[in-house]
Amino acid sequence: MDKLIYILWDSRGQDKKQRQQVLLKEVAPKLLQSEARKLTMYIVDEDSNVKSSAPFHPGERMCAEVAVWLDSVDQRTTSEDILRVAGFRFAGYLVDETIYTEYGGNRHSGPRNWPDGQRSPGIIAVTLMERPKRLSREEWIKRWHGRQSPVSEAMQPRSRYIRNVVVKAVTPDAPPYEGIVEEAWPSAKHITNPFVFYGAGRNPLKLVWNMIVMLRSVTNFLDLKRIRTTNTSEYILKS
Repeated sequence: MDKLIYILWDSRGQDKKQRQQVLLKEVAPKLLQSEARKLTMYIVDEDSNVKSSAPFHPGERMCAEVAVWLDSVDQRTTSEDILRVAGFRFAGYLVDETIYTEYGGNRHSGPRNWPDGQRSPGIIAVTLMERPKRLSREEWIKRWHGRQSPVSEAMQPRSRYIRNVVVKAVTPDAPPYEGIVEEAWPSAKHITNPFVFYGAGRNPLKLVWNMIVMLRSVTNFLDLKRIRTTNTSEYILKS
């Protein structure tokens, strides 16, 4: 199967509740009736209304991510037509997925025990990443996978961590993202409280040190001005 990620922007100016209903009640059933073998949606809705801990950059923000698995990337026309008719602008990417940590894979959460279609607990941060021109693709992936992933896993209380390396863009004029990350956090507190987010307990010195370690690790492979992080609700609609 091929995994395709579509980053959506809302052309109709719907409020969060309307957009959530359109995606879950109209778009998802149509995708599942077509060629979708698996389907997950990450939606900016009222339940994910939490300020991101990542640096904020001005500009239009995504309203959702749709991850759809097809037998072949060449079958994507129907899926894209469904998104377009629903009123969304989108950029599509064929990706190579790695689940670095699955639900239940560390001490921060138990295994997934909720059914398809039910909102996942917590908050899922979707990060869109561009590769700095100073790094080759090989070196960039090496630093991301070989350094940043283990550093963040050891420090931060994530319950799930999915890395998507972009193989190629499949829609015209797609932003030049080369990595898309989906990180699940057990609760809003895990994002908004820096002592929790950086795994520092109640120790101010450890907080400062961990922030320094994280900043060094992130800037080793990313330009902070060229990433976008958005908090969402996760709906695993067909696993």
